[in-house]
Amino acid sequence: MRYNDNARLDSGQVAGGGGGAGGRIAVGGGVGTMILLFILSQLFGIDLTGLAGGGQAESRPDSNAYAHCQTGQDIQQNRECRWVAYTNSIQDYWSQAYSGYQMTQTRLFTNQVSTACGTATSAVGPFYCPADSRVYLDETFFDSMLRQLGGQKSDAAEAYVIAHEYGHHIQNLTGVMEQVQRQGQTTGPDSPATRLELQADCYAGVWFKHVVNDPQGPISQVTQEDLNNALDAARIVGDDSIQQRTQGRVNPDAWTHGSSEQRKRWLATGYNTGDPNACNTFASRQV
Repeated sequence: MRYNDNARLDSGQVAGGGGGAGGRIAVGGGVGTMILLFILSQLFGIDLTGLAGGGQAESRPDSNAYAHCQTGQDIQQNRECRWVAYTNSIQDYWSQAYSGYQMTQTRLFTNQVSTACGTATSAVGPFYCPADSRVYLDETFFDSMLRQLGGQKSDAAEAYVIAHEYGHHIQNLTGVMEQVQRQGQTTGPDSPATRLELQADCYAGVWFKHVVNDPQGPISQVTQEDLNNALDAARIVGDDSIQQRTQGRVNPDAWTHGSSEQRKRWLATGYNTGDPNACNTFASRQV
């Protein structure tokens, strides 16, 4: 990915730390939390299921943490500014594509963070909290978990993960997330939970299609290699891929996010069509 040196960055869309506490943690859109935490527990060799409860965090949100990120050129001097570029680009697109869009924040943290959905640690991975409408991630996730799952760290892989979480923000704004949550903690390759996650993948693909449309935007080029890296990231976070690596077997009945094939296909659907309306995974016979 290449960045537009002259693009103005809105650093206020990214903050450090988090605030608020209570409720239950919302991982990957708040559906299938305990199952996902169990899978992650297998991956890291420790019990993470206790993260489903509330709690207090040591860190507080710092809205000025990325104040030094003013233009695209700043990414060359400080790589942390790329988080601002991702977030700005994603929200610029959705603010134009969806009339009811509400701006929010990406909050990066280290070790532990408290949110309106509860307390989470780095082991949870990136997630969206519908209670405060924010995207949370520990950037070390891309150095640790993705590598353990066999993926390669790249800007495109990072951007895909964040765009996926903002896909959940769209679902929260449109009411789709609430509808799925009302149906309970269902699992499986054809479940509402899986369809919710695949739709978020599709939305990420749509953003990739339009990422360079704005000549004033922070991202100036996305290559085929970038797209391949994004697809590879979707592959390694497929439920079957994680299960095979952590448990040595695949159990489709426990899927909450979709298989590697499903995730790659819906990410590609979003990119190939460039149309959010093509992302209605709930109406599709082939999930």
